[in-house]
Amino acid sequence: MAPFVRTPLLDLGNEFRHTCVVKTVGLRTDVDGTGRKTTGARSSAGPVTTAHEGQTRAAIVQLLLEEGPITATAIGAALGLAPAGVRRHLDALIDSGQARASRSAPWQQKGRGRPAKQYQLTAAGRGTLGHAYDDLAGAAIRQLGEIGGDAAIEEFARKRVRTIVDGIEPVAEHTAPEIEAKVTEIADAFSDAGFAATTRQVGAGVQICQHHCPVAHVAEEFPQLCDAELDAFRDLLGTHVQRLATIANGDCACTTHVPLVALPKTAATPSAAQPAAGRTNDSGRSAE
Repeated sequence: MAPFVRTPLLDLGNEFRHTCVVKTVGLRTDVDGTGRKTTGARSSAGPVTTAHEGQTRAAIVQLLLEEGPITATAIGAALGLAPAGVRRHLDALIDSGQARASRSAPWQQKGRGRPAKQYQLTAAGRGTLGHAYDDLAGAAIRQLGEIGGDAAIEEFARKRVRTIVDGIEPVAEHTAPEIEAKVTEIADAFSDAGFAATTRQVGAGVQICQHHCPVAHVAEEFPQLCDAELDAFRDLLGTHVQRLATIANGDCACTTHVPLVALPKTAATPSAAQPAAGRTNDSGRSAE
């Protein structure tokens, strides 16, 4: 049986519309346009190999987007690929500037030996997934600011986030299960809006990780977009939340920490809360 891969991202030049829903399809081999198996002279190894290479590369890019930083071993296990094949694709992505490698942080290391390399998309790699309307959106918001000032931009940002979380009610009870369920609901809404959002348990809290931002380039100029998201999280969860990293600031994901227990007002963010990506960067090739 052929290995299974995630559906490749299509139409990369247009607005990125990927959600966090994962679909799996089998790699097709020796299939013509009718869907029938081809035999004899109609079977061509060249085109099929090229198609498979493209599908595999797209599946790796999607894993780097959703789960990066991630090791080559983890990529191979998820896609059913040999380590040599995974590293070949990673090397190509690094050479093209779409991915980078860094050593695992000490708290991420499992077992003895040299820390494994972890891979993630660069800003250039995420840029290939679509920012087609960035220039237009930036110009529109600048014009809005000229007409109505910062207050107009802030109101626009708040309305945009309210559209994303429309239908989500504020948490009813401030208990860990209720807050965790509401965090999942929020992440699902942002995934539907193209943010590839996931959640993960970290210590006494949970984190919302947005692995893609369709407006990242605009948010670099207008941080009000990020601030409005954070305010919406606080309003819906009824608790203090803290942003640990943002794509607009060059991180690999927007990471927001949500405590599941009440914290003293003077308490700092729990030490267990880790940003989605380490800042130590090693852009070397993929040999581990």
